[in-house]
Amino acid sequence: MTPKLILIEGLPGSGKSTTAQLVHEILTEINVHSQLFLEGNLDHPADYDGVACFTQYEYDELLGTYEEFRNLLNNHTTIQGNDYFLEYRKIINEYGTSIPNELVQAMFKNDIYELSLDQNRKLITERWRQFTERILNGPDIYVFECCFIQNPVTMGMIKYGAKKEDVISYVIELATIVEKLNPLLIYVEQSDLGHSFRKAVKERPKEWSEGFIEYYTNQGFGKKQGYNGLEGTIQVLKARRKWEEDIFNCLNIAKQKVDNSTYNRNDYKQRLEGILSEWINASTNQA
Repeated sequence: MTPKLILIEGLPGSGKSTTAQLVHEILTEINVHSQLFLEGNLDHPADYDGVACFTQYEYDELLGTYEEFRNLLNNHTTIQGNDYFLEYRKIINEYGTSIPNELVQAMFKNDIYELSLDQNRKLITERWRQFTERILNGPDIYVFECCFIQNPVTMGMIKYGAKKEDVISYVIELATIVEKLNPLLIYVEQSDLGHSFRKAVKERPKEWSEGFIEYYTNQGFGKKQGYNGLEGTIQVLKARRKWEEDIFNCLNIAKQKVDNSTYNRNDYKQRLEGILSEWINASTNQA
């Protein structure tokens, strides 16, 4: 079976982006065509980033309230069954402050990652099904950063404080959907979680760390535990690491853990080359 999908996962600050880029680089060097999608890509083929979902009634109400933006909204909306998908982040990126804040908020509240966990799971799993069928017979390998485990865990555990078994079930459903793509999961680890996260906080904009800490401690699991601030966020991340370890162990797909604690680009790339070579060769032999 020809491999079609590589999933890069790990906690914030572990080096997921670097790993995904290196995997893409290695595939290019061995003349395997791949498409790389990092976190935040608004054109992600299997996930929804910056997309709101409305019922027909909700969407008609939005158009009626913001009549002057009707054409703009329609141009960024696709209809699937009874759902109206609005790529609102693209509108904001293109038109900026010309979009009233009230409209921005009206769109954001229906962001697919602001909906209930059940609604989110229904829409996301269907999106992955469509992606799987679309690329099944194509020539490319797709490399995804952090939308496979991270997003269900973030929604279920961090945002809503859901039961672990419900979050595990969500990820297993995604794994079942993509099974026919012969996926490879690469999970990036850091031996000192606190150190790696504090490093990420220092290196990234203050707005990122403030937003991250608020998201992790003011709702869901963190709020239930009474955690707050940077240290509280690290405690949530430690609990998240345990959840993701349990998820990793439950998955019945090709998977490897890589330790990125003492990052040396050449050594790390060589380790990834070995993993990819083994995966591709095993897939070829199975075929």
